[in-house]
Amino acid sequence: MPSEAEPHVLEFPGGYTRSVGPVIGRFLTELRDGRLVGVRTAGGRVLVPPTEYDPDGGEAVTGEFVEVGPAGTVRTWSWVPRPSPAHPLDRPFAWALIAMDGADTALLHALDLGEFETGAPPPKALRTGMRVRPKWRAERSGTIADIECFRPEVTMINAPSRLAYELRAGRAQDRFLEGIAQGRILGHRCGVCDQVIVPMKGLCPRDGVPTTEEVELPGTGTVTTFAVNNLPDPRAPEVPFVSAYILLDGAGLTMLALVAGLPADRVRMGMRVQAAWRPREEWGPTMANIKWFEPLDEPDVPFDAIRDYL
Repeated sequence: MPSEAEPHVLEFPGGYTRSVGPVIGRFLTELRDGRLVGVRTAGGRVLVPPTEYDPDGGEAVTGEFVEVGPAGTVRTWSWVPRPSPAHPLDRPFAWALIAMDGADTALLHALDLGEFETGAPPPKALRTGMRVRPKWRAERSGTIADIECFRPEVTMINAPSRLAYELRAGRAQDRFLEGIAQGRILGHRCGVCDQVIVPMKGLCPRDGVPTTEEVELPGTGTVTTFAVNNLPDPRAPEVPFVSAYILLDGAGLTMLALVAGLPADRVRMGMRVQAAWRPREEWGPTMANIKWFEPLDEPDVPFDAIRDYL
């Protein structure tokens, strides 16, 4: 009857001690002090990690040490989705060959990209050519483990921002909003081009002259151009919704408004629309009094009639 196999252990009590020599010793000493260095070969290449002989031809290196980094570039990588207890990190990470700035060879080390669940696939941010920097341990002893890992350089930030301000409408827009609060759409007629500007601005954007003559316009008009929006907006009906430039009957300039009351894919250029007002008790000096424009049961306006307002 075969006996059960017994475990075998190879152990060096107190650790395995060896001399490192002047080249590797300098590299480890610099690691302890938080720096990365390479050694220059007779051919001018910088080796990191340094070796005592040029791996290309076997010649002895020059003994000239060159500080490299502190950043580097990932040349290639291998994702570790399930780290073992022997790995340097307890969460998914990548082994990466990293060419430090100023070096001609690559250093193998762990690349930490953040917290991922065990078994997670490699993130999209992990790629050849990404820029990384070492994360140094606070306590260092002169080993490659003095670098805890490498981490990506910061290339983007998400800074919360909020700007609070008050907008003063001015006399022309105050008068326009006063009319809206009464259920009236007011414009100004230009004395030069005879066009009606709505919303009124107090001057003609075409001729640059002051305007004062008021004209009341109906709540009907024509869609000149429009856009279908797929991002939610608190002012709009359900997504997708349509924002359109509408040429009110009698106006010389278009105004921007929402269009609803029909599927977004049925809105078209030349479509006739009318203002849909909120209940009278909800009115105030605001364009929100008009929820949107909705279709009129009228024939579309020919394109040639609106082509100058696109």
